[in-house]
Amino acid sequence: MVTVVTKLVHYLHLSRRSGQYTMNHDHSKTPDGASFDRSGSQDSLDELSMDDYWKELENIHETRGNNHEERVALVVKEPDEGELEEEWLKEAGLSNLFGESSGDSLESVVFLSTLTRTQRAAVEKRVETVTQTMRKKNKHHQIPDVRDIFRLQNDSKGKVCDENEPSTMRTSETKNEMQDGTKGPKFSLGTDEQKRPLEDMPSSDTDINLEISFSEQAANFKDSSIGKMCKGGGGDTLLPNFRVPKDKTGTTKIGDLAPQDMKKVYSLALIELTALYDILGTEFKQQKAVKIKTKDCGLFGVPLSVLLEQDQKKVPGTKIPLIFQKLIAQIEEATLETEGLLRIPGVATRIKSLCQELEAKFYEGTFNWEKLKQHDAASLLKLFIRELPQPLLTVEYLKAFQDVQKLPTKKQQLQALNLLVLLLPEANRDTLKVLLEFLQRVIDHREKNKMTLKNVAMVMAPNLFTFHGFSSKTIEQSEFVMAAGTANVMRFMIQYQKLLWTIPKFIVNQVRKQNTESQKKEKKDKAMKKLLKKMAYDREKHEKQEKTPNDADVPQGVIRVQAPHLSKVSMAIQLTEELKAGDIVARFLSQKSGNVQTLKKEEVFLYEIGGNIGERCLDDDTYMKDLYQLNPNAEWVIKSKQS
Repeated sequence: MVTVVTKLVHYLHLSRRSGQYTMNHDHSKTPDGASFDRSGSQDSLDELSMDDYWKELENIHETRGNNHEERVALVVKEPDEGELEEEWLKEAGLSNLFGESSGDSLESVVFLSTLTRTQRAAVEKRVETVTQTMRKKNKHHQIPDVRDIFRLQNDSKGKVCDENEPSTMRTSETKNEMQDGTKGPKFSLGTDEQKRPLEDMPSSDTDINLEISFSEQAANFKDSSIGKMCKGGGGDTLLPNFRVPKDKTGTTKIGDLAPQDMKKVYSLALIELTALYDILGTEFKQQKAVKIKTKDCGLFGVPLSVLLEQDQKKVPGTKIPLIFQKLIAQIEEATLETEGLLRIPGVATRIKSLCQELEAKFYEGTFNWEKLKQHDAASLLKLFIRELPQPLLTVEYLKAFQDVQKLPTKKQQLQALNLLVLLLPEANRDTLKVLLEFLQRVIDHREKNKMTLKNVAMVMAPNLFTFHGFSSKTIEQSEFVMAAGTANVMRFMIQYQKLLWTIPKFIVNQVRKQNTESQKKEKKDKAMKKLLKKMAYDREKHEKQEKTPNDADVPQGVIRVQAPHLSKVSMAIQLTEELKAGDIVARFLSQKSGNVQTLKKEEVFLYEIGGNIGERCLDDDTYMKDLYQLNPNAEWVIKSKQS
């Protein structure tokens, strides 16, 4: 039986033959019926470029039509009133602001103290909704007033913020002073000290400012005369050459921070994304999937977590499904110059047969890879993505990824995608990264394979955004309307993938401030216990032990670099204005002691450990003097990333 979707696809094909679309894609129409060359600019969208999208969608439905196995549709639960906000607060690590533990909300004071004005507004909004809902349901535990929660946080600093005070007039909430009154390192959080005029921000429209909170930038831009003059940015299909200005304290990538700090990054990214969507008037709702029974073994239609669990028994430490890696390797082995790569599908019946054969023989190592055609391997790769029980972009955030296209400017769309990537589970994020890197390598051979950025985006968008778990009604009514939009999001993810895996500096600084404030609290608690016990001798002894090597043994302006897993020798390094992390690693490798002589430069990195950060792998261009001023109590260790 031909589905409504397939009929619509055929109708679109007929319409295209006459050079017209009946779908409501006004933004892709051109004046005077101008035609376009398929091999034109790789980063512009036009009517003819959508052809690949519709063909790919038809291929997907043909493949599904040949698969008669019954699928269990993923049920997306509609949240009750207040339930969405309650879940959001739990995800953000703020569940103790409500419910039975609400009286313990002092634990959140440190976290709340690091939030920007717009982030605080986003939290207040959700707490208020949950509070009202709980009052309606007559919950039998204490329900704090949202104003009390934030008053408590402000009182801990000795001041109360006037909610009506304009953002541009507020003074800095943090004075960067330690408990003993001495000045500590200054963290730029994207808050009050950055309420400078818009013209003082980076001058280029293509500069991505990672030092100021994205939602604060959006609020300032929205309030400015420039922002009011600017209309939506979705009409112009050319992709700007966005760049991140160099940061002297180093760029932080996903994977550079310790797990405990990444947990803080997740909470901050969720709050920041919500604040950004709030400011821009776009609804942000996390979907929630009801748990369903899924396959607990096999290759296709198996959850990523299950796949990795069984793969790690074969290859310990692997982070990407082995079948996914093998299919990409098989495609690349044949050459990436094949014309129509990814676009030309394999025969549906053969793909089904290959799929069954792989299920039976892959882990046994008896599958004959030599007989696998390149286009079939590409079709299997796309099938793997589509058949995941939950989308690669996750049920929770798939709609948020789709809604990126609704944001007013391309810069804001890119900022939202950056935050969304930070929110993905590690397995999904790692697999997506490998996929995007592969797609870029395909595009690099576009002169031969005729697969430009727009062509690859058109082919891959239906595989990532058209999810079989949702009802066909959703596909018919939403996916066709959103075709160009999701293809645009796909283009963004491919084009700017390096930037998307960067952790914004303002979030890293918020993590630093959280760690500093927590350490102050712990230090205060310890001091109180010592006072109560009246153990003056032990206290003096403990204070001596607390003295860092930098304070005790190293002169001012000098750091000691150690490599305990690689060498017994440590180095005293004099800090200069131009000294970079890469210079220190090179100096270490020039030694010919211990295991050092067998190491290569790409195998070891300099780490910033302790102080106001858990652990951070430094990029080679980090200026050490600037970073030392930001975190003077850190230890500096050279080690491999694996260890």
